[in-house]
Amino acid sequence: MSQQLLQHVQSNSKSLKKNQQPVKTGNTVRIHQRITEGSGDTAKQRIQIFEGLVIAVNSGSGTDSTFTVRKIASGVGVEKIFPIHSSNIEKIEIIRNSKVTQAKLYFMRERTGKSARLKEAKMMTYEFPEEVEASEESIQEAVEANEAAEETAKTEESAEATTETTESTPETTEEPVAEEKEEAKEEESKEA
Repeated sequence: MSQQLLQHVQSNSKSLKKNQQPVKTGNTVRIHQRITEGSGDTAKQRIQIFEGLVIAVNSGSGTDSTFTVRKIASGVGVEKIFPIHSSNIEKIEIIRNSKVTQAKLYFMRERTGKSARLKEAKMMTYEFPEEVEASEESIQEAVEANEAAEETAKTEESAEATTETTESTPETTEEPVAEEKEEAKEEESKEA
């Protein structure tokens, strides 16, 4: 019972971040983390950037969900575990998306150099729910405008077709010209 209550509180918490792109395994991310230096009145805050490959999106729901990021710093592998909904994370930028088939990329710990490269996949754009509603309206407007443009194009085409059939255009024949050229070639070949 208490576990269900805890899960309910965590999933409906006000500390859950909204409008955040989902972080997936294989993404190369840049995390802007707020660091507090000192304590009390002399505390200073600064933003520190940690850029690396997401090797695992750890289990957990709501505020418990975390992801592990790995990078090589001065020839040494460094891994950090970040809570997705932490208030210390200013923003998460997804730089690159790699094509992976595994949920955990722990095999990357043994790889260095050329063997540590992953195939790049297309970057998927993510629309947030509020933007989706706005984009659906704009899509509907675009569809209506496109239909109106098609109708005007059809009426213009039908008007042009009727004017072309009523006008008589003199027909030019290219056959005699072609025949004359062939006869001239035959005569030249006979002379030679």
